[in-house]
Amino acid sequence: MTANAPITQDVLTIPRKLPEGRQNLVGLTRAQLREALIGMGTPEKQARMRVNQLWQWLYHWGVRDFAQMTNLAKAYRAQLDAHFTISLPEVVSKQVSADGTRKYLVRIAGGHEVEVVYIPEEDRGTLCISSQVGCTLTCSFCHTGTQKLVRNLTAGEIVGQIMLARDDLDEWPAPGTGTGDAGPRLLSNIVLMGMGEPLYNFDNVRDAMKIAMDGEGIALSRRRITLSTSGVVPEIARCAEEIGCLMAVSFHATTDEVRDKLVPINKRWNIATLLDALREYPRLSNSERITFEYVMLKGVNDSDEDARRLVRLIAGIPAKINLIPFNEWPGAPYERSDWSRIERFADIVHKAGYASPIRTPRGEDIMAACGQLKSATERARKSRAQIAAETGLS
Repeated sequence: MTANAPITQDVLTIPRKLPEGRQNLVGLTRAQLREALIGMGTPEKQARMRVNQLWQWLYHWGVRDFAQMTNLAKAYRAQLDAHFTISLPEVVSKQVSADGTRKYLVRIAGGHEVEVVYIPEEDRGTLCISSQVGCTLTCSFCHTGTQKLVRNLTAGEIVGQIMLARDDLDEWPAPGTGTGDAGPRLLSNIVLMGMGEPLYNFDNVRDAMKIAMDGEGIALSRRRITLSTSGVVPEIARCAEEIGCLMAVSFHATTDEVRDKLVPINKRWNIATLLDALREYPRLSNSERITFEYVMLKGVNDSDEDARRLVRLIAGIPAKINLIPFNEWPGAPYERSDWSRIERFADIVHKAGYASPIRTPRGEDIMAACGQLKSATERARKSRAQIAAETGLS
């Protein structure tokens, strides 16, 4: 790989258009949609107007039937139906936690499955979406990391997760009305913290988030979208420039020795290299601060010295530290830090001047909490001893 080669895995993404079928419009950018409409026979002078009309039907009102797009001529609707489809991933099952968290098992092309989680809170509703089937990063505390990468999701499959959640929440405005007419949004925030490493599927993630942020469609502010990365350093500046959303980093350790085991990508881009890239992100993206995600693992990364070292490492970076009590899963080689230890860690960070909220575990009873997602068809368990041996923690 050359120094300037993109750090992506797009070769694993299936094409948007299957040769034998109609082209799916979901996930096409405005430019791609215009090109598709012209290819169908739409006069170039009309193409921009048609894109705007279709965009509003698809992403503002959530309409999937061309016949219902009543500001288009009947003959044109028939022409659209002959060439295109409006298709979302299939919801195979939905589980609802005692705390109201919803977990969707979603089937995509090829029969593969990913999980999507909706977390309702008093002042917001956050949707945790996936960017890949499986993951290559093998973070040892993460259940998803025990599932091998199958492929990247397309832009349509990524934005489709947002659309199917809005379907389930019954949150599309009625045609002719604005998004805000129904009051505060149930789905107000997106976090790219589901299955996969978003920066290893950059182009598709970027296109999907551009669709989500478009003011004439789903219309979520870039400050309502957070992309979480384990530290794909060459893509961080690109994310700032081409997406501009908020950034979270799966940090989880304060020495390279420990992070090499917890987050193996650290062997390629170590803590110092990662922090250098993160120092520039708020300026490049006009973001307020970086969120550092730190899972609390008993006896591994939760000492007072770890807390003090964390504060020294991030000095000068506008930051918030999310402390995440470890969410156990079958075969996990770790235990959750004691609550008193987590509070002590949080207190040290807080007194150093950083917000250090302790994330309340959500959806644990349906395996929907952070680090627990894994395709239902891929749940072959590794033993605790196997995982410990692989991470060097045995």
